[in-house]
Amino acid sequence: MNSVLKERRQYVVDLRAQQAECDANYHRLLKLLPTMEPKESRDYVLDGRHHHNREQVSLKVLEQAPYTSTIEFKQSEPSHGWSPNCVLRVRMYHDAKMAEVVSWDEHWNTRARYHYPNKNMYHVDEKAQLNKFLGEWLAHCLSCGRVDTQNVS
Repeated sequence: MNSVLKERRQYVVDLRAQQAECDANYHRLLKLLPTMEPKESRDYVLDGRHHHNREQVSLKVLEQAPYTSTIEFKQSEPSHGWSPNCVLRVRMYHDAKMAEVVSWDEHWNTRARYHYPNKNMYHVDEKAQLNKFLGEWLAHCLSCGRVDTQNVS
Protein backbone atom coordinates (compact mmCIF):
# COMPACT_ATOMS: atom_id res chain seq x y z
CA MET A 1 0.00 0.00 0.00
CA ASN A 2 2.85 2.41 0.82
CA SER A 3 4.36 1.97 -2.62
CA VAL A 4 1.10 3.15 -4.16
CA LEU A 5 1.14 6.42 -2.23
CA LYS A 6 3.26 9.07 -3.82
CA GLU A 7 5.34 11.32 -1.66
CA ARG A 8 4.16 14.91 -1.90
CA ARG A 9 6.69 17.44 -3.00
CA GLN A 10 7.13 20.12 -0.40
CA TYR A 11 6.38 23.66 -1.57
CA VAL A 12 9.51 25.77 -1.89
CA VAL A 13 9.14 29.55 -1.75
CA ASP A 14 10.31 31.21 -4.97
CA LEU A 15 11.90 34.24 -3.35
CA ARG A 16 12.94 35.87 -6.64
CA ALA A 17 9.42 35.66 -8.07
CA GLN A 18 7.90 37.05 -4.87
CA GLN A 19 10.39 39.92 -4.78
CA ALA A 20 9.69 40.70 -8.44
CA GLU A 21 5.94 40.78 -7.75
CA CYS A 22 6.46 43.06 -4.73
CA ASP A 23 8.72 45.36 -6.79
CA ALA A 24 6.12 45.59 -9.55
CA ASN A 25 3.32 46.24 -7.04
CA TYR A 26 5.32 49.09 -5.49
CA HIS A 27 5.66 50.83 -8.85
CA ARG A 28 2.02 50.19 -9.76
CA LEU A 29 0.91 51.76 -6.48
CA LEU A 30 3.08 54.82 -7.09
CA LYS A 31 1.34 55.32 -10.45
CA LEU A 32 -2.11 54.97 -8.87
CA LEU A 33 -1.31 57.12 -5.79
CA PRO A 34 1.31 59.51 -7.16
CA THR A 35 1.61 62.00 -4.28
CA MET A 36 1.35 59.50 -1.39
CA GLU A 37 0.09 62.20 0.94
CA PRO A 38 -1.18 61.09 4.37
CA LYS A 39 -4.87 60.19 4.19
CA GLU A 40 -4.84 60.52 0.37
CA SER A 41 -7.42 58.35 -1.33
CA ARG A 42 -8.37 57.63 -4.91
CA ASP A 43 -11.34 55.73 -6.28
CA TYR A 44 -11.00 53.97 -9.61
CA VAL A 45 -14.00 52.92 -11.67
CA LEU A 46 -13.61 49.85 -13.84
CA ASP A 47 -16.43 49.42 -16.30
CA GLY A 48 -17.23 45.96 -17.61
CA ARG A 49 -18.90 45.13 -20.88
CA HIS A 50 -22.25 45.92 -19.34
CA HIS A 51 -23.05 48.84 -17.07
CA HIS A 52 -24.15 46.49 -14.27
CA ASN A 53 -20.64 44.92 -14.18
CA ARG A 54 -19.07 48.16 -12.99
CA GLU A 55 -16.48 47.68 -10.27
CA GLN A 56 -14.96 50.26 -7.98
CA VAL A 57 -11.55 50.04 -6.34
CA SER A 58 -10.48 52.44 -3.60
CA LEU A 59 -6.90 53.11 -2.54
CA LYS A 60 -6.22 55.00 0.66
CA VAL A 61 -3.04 55.91 2.51
CA LEU A 62 -3.63 54.79 6.11
CA GLU A 63 -0.20 55.40 7.66
CA GLN A 64 2.86 57.30 6.54
CA ALA A 65 6.31 56.87 8.08
CA PRO A 66 9.77 57.84 6.80
CA TYR A 67 10.48 54.42 5.26
CA THR A 68 7.05 52.80 5.00
CA SER A 69 3.46 53.52 4.09
CA THR A 70 0.38 51.42 4.70
CA ILE A 71 -2.24 51.44 1.96
CA GLU A 72 -5.77 50.09 2.06
CA PHE A 73 -6.94 48.50 -1.17
CA LYS A 74 -10.70 47.98 -1.21
CA GLN A 75 -12.74 46.38 -3.96
CA SER A 76 -16.33 47.56 -3.68
CA GLU A 77 -19.12 45.11 -4.13
CA PRO A 78 -20.72 45.40 -7.55
CA SER A 79 -24.47 45.73 -7.90
CA HIS A 80 -24.97 42.02 -8.71
CA GLY A 81 -23.86 41.12 -5.18
CA TRP A 82 -22.35 37.68 -5.85
CA SER A 83 -18.78 38.59 -4.94
CA PRO A 84 -17.88 39.78 -1.44
CA ASN A 85 -16.00 42.97 -0.71
CA CYS A 86 -12.26 42.52 -0.64
CA VAL A 87 -10.02 44.58 1.63
CA LEU A 88 -6.23 44.27 1.48
CA ARG A 89 -3.72 46.17 3.60
CA VAL A 90 -0.48 46.72 1.78
CA ARG A 91 2.82 47.82 3.31
CA MET A 92 5.08 49.82 1.03
CA TYR A 93 8.78 49.76 1.88
CA HIS A 94 10.20 52.93 0.29
CA ASP A 95 13.86 52.10 0.91
CA ALA A 96 13.55 48.67 -0.73
CA LYS A 97 10.93 49.86 -3.27
CA MET A 98 8.68 46.91 -2.51
CA ALA A 99 5.02 46.50 -1.54
CA GLU A 100 3.47 43.41 0.02
CA VAL A 101 0.07 42.40 1.31
CA VAL A 102 0.19 42.34 5.12
CA SER A 103 -3.48 41.52 5.72
CA TRP A 104 -6.64 40.63 3.87
CA ASP A 105 -10.07 41.07 5.38
CA GLU A 106 -9.46 40.00 9.00
CA HIS A 107 -6.44 37.77 8.34
CA TRP A 108 -3.09 39.18 9.52
CA ASN A 109 0.52 38.02 9.34
CA THR A 110 0.25 35.59 6.47
CA ARG A 111 3.25 33.28 6.35
CA ALA A 112 5.22 32.50 3.20
CA ARG A 113 4.49 28.77 3.46
CA TYR A 114 1.83 26.64 5.13
CA HIS A 115 1.54 22.92 5.62
CA TYR A 116 -1.58 21.61 3.97
CA PRO A 117 -4.15 20.88 5.19
CA ASN A 118 -4.18 23.42 8.01
CA LYS A 119 -6.93 24.63 10.35
CA ASN A 120 -7.58 27.83 8.35
CA MET A 121 -7.36 26.01 5.01
CA TYR A 122 -4.77 28.43 3.67
CA HIS A 123 -3.03 27.37 0.48
CA VAL A 124 0.61 26.35 0.80
CA ASP A 125 1.56 29.51 -1.11
CA GLU A 126 -1.07 31.85 0.37
CA LYS A 127 1.22 34.91 0.62
CA ALA A 128 2.42 34.57 -2.97
CA GLN A 129 -1.17 34.25 -4.17
CA LEU A 130 -2.23 37.38 -2.26
CA ASN A 131 0.59 39.46 -3.75
CA LYS A 132 -0.17 38.14 -7.23
CA PHE A 133 -3.88 38.93 -6.73
CA LEU A 134 -2.97 42.49 -5.71
CA GLY A 135 -0.69 42.83 -8.74
CA GLU A 136 -3.43 41.69 -11.11
CA TRP A 137 -5.89 44.20 -9.67
CA LEU A 138 -3.39 47.06 -9.75
CA ALA A 139 -2.46 46.24 -13.36
CA HIS A 140 -6.16 46.13 -14.22
CA CYS A 141 -6.68 49.55 -12.60
CA LEU A 142 -3.78 50.96 -14.63
CA SER A 143 -5.01 49.55 -17.93
CA CYS A 144 -8.80 49.84 -17.61
CA GLY A 145 -9.53 52.12 -14.68
CA ARG A 146 -10.39 55.74 -14.59
CA VAL A 147 -10.27 58.02 -11.57
CA ASP A 148 -13.67 58.75 -10.07
CA THR A 149 -13.22 62.53 -10.03
CA GLN A 150 -16.12 63.01 -7.64
CA ASN A 151 -14.24 61.16 -4.88
CA VAL A 152 -10.65 62.41 -5.22
CA SER A 153 -9.15 63.68 -1.95
